[in-house]
Amino acid sequence: MKLKSRQQLLEVWEAVARAALREGRWTWGGRDGTCSISDTEQLLCLLFPASELAGFRLDVPDETSEDVLESLAALGDSVEIPKLLLRVISEYLDNYTDDLQRPIFSGGSYFTSSDPAQDMTKEQLALDVVDSFSMSVTLMLGTLGFIKVFRRSVRREDLLRQIAKVEEQASKRLSAAMVGLLRSFTVNVFDLGSPAGRTLIRAVNQTGAPQRRVVEDLQRRLQGVRAGLRDLTIGSGQVDLDNPNLLFECGWTWGIAKDAPLIETPLDVGRQPDGVALNAPYLYFTVIALTSITDLFSERTRVLGLLNDDQMQLAQALQRRWDLTQAYWSAIALYGRGRWPLEDIPWRTTDEVESDYFSLLVTAMVVQNLLRGQVSDARLGRVASVLEELAMRGRITRRAIAGDPPVKMHAPGVRFVLDGSDELGPRLDWVVSDFAVTLLKRTITVASLAQSAHMRERLQSLADEIWQHILARRCGDGAADGLWDQPANVFDDVKHKHEEPSWYFTVRVVEFLVSAAKNSEGAPLRSPLLADIASEMLIEAEHLYDQELLIWAVSSGQAIQPKLGSTQARLQRARGILRERPGSAVALISEALRDLEMLAAARENAAEAT
Repeated sequence: MKLKSRQQLLEVWEAVARAALREGRWTWGGRDGTCSISDTEQLLCLLFPASELAGFRLDVPDETSEDVLESLAALGDSVEIPKLLLRVISEYLDNYTDDLQRPIFSGGSYFTSSDPAQDMTKEQLALDVVDSFSMSVTLMLGTLGFIKVFRRSVRREDLLRQIAKVEEQASKRLSAAMVGLLRSFTVNVFDLGSPAGRTLIRAVNQTGAPQRRVVEDLQRRLQGVRAGLRDLTIGSGQVDLDNPNLLFECGWTWGIAKDAPLIETPLDVGRQPDGVALNAPYLYFTVIALTSITDLFSERTRVLGLLNDDQMQLAQALQRRWDLTQAYWSAIALYGRGRWPLEDIPWRTTDEVESDYFSLLVTAMVVQNLLRGQVSDARLGRVASVLEELAMRGRITRRAIAGDPPVKMHAPGVRFVLDGSDELGPRLDWVVSDFAVTLLKRTITVASLAQSAHMRERLQSLADEIWQHILARRCGDGAADGLWDQPANVFDDVKHKHEEPSWYFTVRVVEFLVSAAKNSEGAPLRSPLLADIASEMLIEAEHLYDQELLIWAVSSGQAIQPKLGSTQARLQRARGILRERPGSAVALISEALRDLEMLAAARENAAEAT
């Protein structure tokens, strides 16, 4: 890729520091105002790279990189930056803890009213939302990891007391967020003949097979998921699935599900509020929840021991739901021997709403499931084709014309109706505009799975195009300079220009850059063909070296020994890396063969001269 992930991240950090620290004070809020989600996203722009990438660590002052310090110069030096972060995190935790010491996960300014003539009620603005649960899980894990390491460098008693307070609050917020996710999980059960049933069967039956046969086959494929859902014992999602004539779908609704049971846990999580959210999964909130749950069982979480025993019990319950949800949506999306339902764009949900954005969300779950095992390039090629088509349909790799409907996915965004919210006032909506960056994240993930150079190059070329589109949407002035999102830069139909940054979009760009950086740290793709060539070249080179060694040993050519020594070192190095890096091995063997050929030519010339 043409992407320079480290340099791009440093530029983003510099812009974040400039936007957040104004007149010497940390400034909360961006384009969408201040709320539990926006402020979490703002902090994650700094803490997520610092947690995930060794070269961006801020928790050990003596080991902070010079270029990192230059990019964050507005926040202070290597000693002051972690202190500032600690104070800001402490302020965030205080801001989102109510008078009864319960963590707050409200949607706040991210909610919109479906009826502009009706104002949202105070109770609606305070409703918990899955986005806040999800982002809080990631931020709190990053916070706990940060202070666990930073504590080792601290000697001052007042700072140690502050660290202990932040650690206690962060652990409580993490527990409450996990409880919220457990109470937001839902299973929607429906009859075969219902509108939802007919829509699901129509989606999976891409070959026009008899409905009865499709239903029987689908039920067989979902037997494991059905059994797993029946065995759930903690939180919501416990329904009767014994009737084989019923179909179902599982995932996360937008907030605490209506009639969700309380979670019995010894952890202090504060009051567990009643839910009002529709007992049916939303694709967007399902993907958001799945993304954060992976952080709970990541290697970093295990190594640092960020979860206590009681939190581990909640994490295991969430992981169980993660497994079942991934298995369900992958089975639906990849059903059949012909065209996959995933390839039938746009995806139609069981409430008979269709959108290219829904296809992208289902693709995201499929890709996440593919990460769990080996997958053939033939399968990846089909997923790649879906991503390429979505890029064209989303007017990312194709030019938009005047009045082009796909532009609305980017600005103002895709609108979801939050069913159940109208119990407390006007019906609420949720608007998302992350189509481009979500597509980019999935593309780079699929590219990392590719086994052939051709497939990886195909996907990386697509990622380059999407990245250029996203770069063009970066803000160029005002408080948002160097951050995102300014869709008016690339879409003529979008007239309004923003002065404040969208932390919602910016943090997703940061997540992509971190993912790209981690992918670049891995081993390069190994070409079997190149490995065979390198092996054949090495056999020839070692044979010629042995010949030269024998000739010059007899001739006692002392001046030639250093040359033979360097040739031997190259060949030994080439043999050592041949399996993992055959291209580099070929380069070393080529240098060795060149030197050996020069020795042979010099000897022949000397023989002719005599």
